[in-house]
Amino acid sequence: METVGRIAGVSQVTVSRALNDPKKVSAATLKRIQDAIELTGYVPNMVAGALASRRSQLIAALVPSITNVIYSDLMQNFIDVIRGSGYHVLMAETGFSQDEEQAVLSTMLSRRPDGILLTGIHHSPGCKRMLLGAGIPVVEVWDMTENPLDVCIGFSHIKAGEEVAKYAVSCGYEHALIISAGDERALRRKNSFAAQFDQLTGNAPTEVLYETGATIERGRNGLTKGIELGFKNGIVMCSSDLLAHGVLIEAQSRGLRVPEDIAAIGFGNQNFAPFTLPALSTVEVNRTHLGKQAAEALVARINNQPLSNNSIDIGFEIIARAST
Repeated sequence: METVGRIAGVSQVTVSRALNDPKKVSAATLKRIQDAIELTGYVPNMVAGALASRRSQLIAALVPSITNVIYSDLMQNFIDVIRGSGYHVLMAETGFSQDEEQAVLSTMLSRRPDGILLTGIHHSPGCKRMLLGAGIPVVEVWDMTENPLDVCIGFSHIKAGEEVAKYAVSCGYEHALIISAGDERALRRKNSFAAQFDQLTGNAPTEVLYETGATIERGRNGLTKGIELGFKNGIVMCSSDLLAHGVLIEAQSRGLRVPEDIAAIGFGNQNFAPFTLPALSTVEVNRTHLGKQAAEALVARINNQPLSNNSIDIGFEIIARAST
């Protein structure tokens, strides 16, 4: 607050007054204070004075979706370890939106959590300013970078896409259809698969993209659209197991044999994947391990314990089943 007041040219009392009752300061003064807050990333402390120990025992966790089993599995294992360490988790959904992530983060930081879990490594400039201003431990999960905000634990989506393309070609497929949701991590897998598959076969994949999340319906519709665009006799690379499950259903409804006429590979290795007909090939990321590692790293950072590496790659595995 002192820094905000100095930049705005007012006292801390005036900054406090503007935050608590904006009507008590002039419009010009309020504008200067708001500009200073935006510049510094300052977040008002909603619980100031209530925590003599300066510890809230709260961890804030921001995830894109609370219904997607990939994130719910990860969070369950994260919460189990956090709870065992004496902390409680406040979780919020951001819906794959950087703007929503920034808005949620502002609210979370006002409660002064002891640490933050974020999904992904790409955040808005405002988000980064708030986190740097807060000065608390941050763990970014489900992605990799050599320059994390603090600690990141995940895997390379680019490498995952490339390895799936290599696997598809090793199985003898010379044509491909991509059915993908529109979140930025799915698109990175999609782009790297497309580039690698084209490089190896000389055939650019057909693409069907959805702006929103994955569903079985969109998997069925995606295969229909791909066939209308000319796709046949190849592999369908899907950004999630749900989409791939839809592909299998649509193929069956059309009398297409899997994998003889078309093949399908998903992502996530959800619990239904081994039990589809035929069993679904997919990419597995160990969500149990990821959730536990994220929790352990965050608790270590809160307690000022050193980490051997601030960028932890847990990798992934292609699970080959009957659909390929």
